[in-house]
Amino acid sequence: MKSLGQLTDLSGRGVLLTGGAGAIALAAAEALIEQGARIALTDVDAEACSERARHLGKQTLSVPCDLADEAATRCAVQDAIRQLGGLDILIHCAAFVGTTKMPGWAVPFEEQSVSAWEAAMRVNLTAAFVLAQEARTALATSERGSIILVSSIYGMNGPDMRLYDGTNMANPAGYGASKGGLLQLGRYLATIFAPHIRVNTISPGGIWRGQPEQFVERYQRRTPLQRMGTEEDLKGAIAYLASDLSAYVTGHNLVVDGGWTAW
Repeated sequence: MKSLGQLTDLSGRGVLLTGGAGAIALAAAEALIEQGARIALTDVDAEACSERARHLGKQTLSVPCDLADEAATRCAVQDAIRQLGGLDILIHCAAFVGTTKMPGWAVPFEEQSVSAWEAAMRVNLTAAFVLAQEARTALATSERGSIILVSSIYGMNGPDMRLYDGTNMANPAGYGASKGGLLQLGRYLATIFAPHIRVNTISPGGIWRGQPEQFVERYQRRTPLQRMGTEEDLKGAIAYLASDLSAYVTGHNLVVDGGWTAW
């Protein structure tokens, strides 16, 4: 019987991690590197992606890519597979979020535009479909293939807009719709990619990033653990779903929200 150390060991395994210059991807990369994995980061910001790879060290490489471009996304997957010598884990973190600066996105509902909606769907959801399709053969060859899609509590629940009163924060309709789509895509892929590839999602709650005080106070009162999350809170979930600790887990949505969705 394997020890916990053996079950968590990712030595020799290759990871493709999207949104590589972002905060959640940093936590994911740190956890996976500690477990022994090698990582290919991809991000639309080529300079930030390369800098992040340098910061993380020799186990990390940079494969910049605009996930809104299907051909570029497919090429990035193949480039990562080539440089890593295979692929064992795919993690999709990249997303349009509430703070994304795009006209027609983080504005009142009646001002939200179809172009912003479609751009978000392209990166948040369609890219996950393309990535999984292009990576499938390599992940199946691995025999330890794992896909992790980062969704959100807003893929599960509607937003309580009272939290945002008096702030400049927004919760675009396309965000929750795309994250809900990821949950269903995860379930779909888990069934058709079995038994060779496991597919799961992680749904974080609100992550503290210096939001206005009134929002933070309202959010904390609404959360059983009485605090907002941090990127650090996601490390265990990522380590679990990427490794053999979860060898018999697929089609699952691991909610990391401090109890937000419990009531």
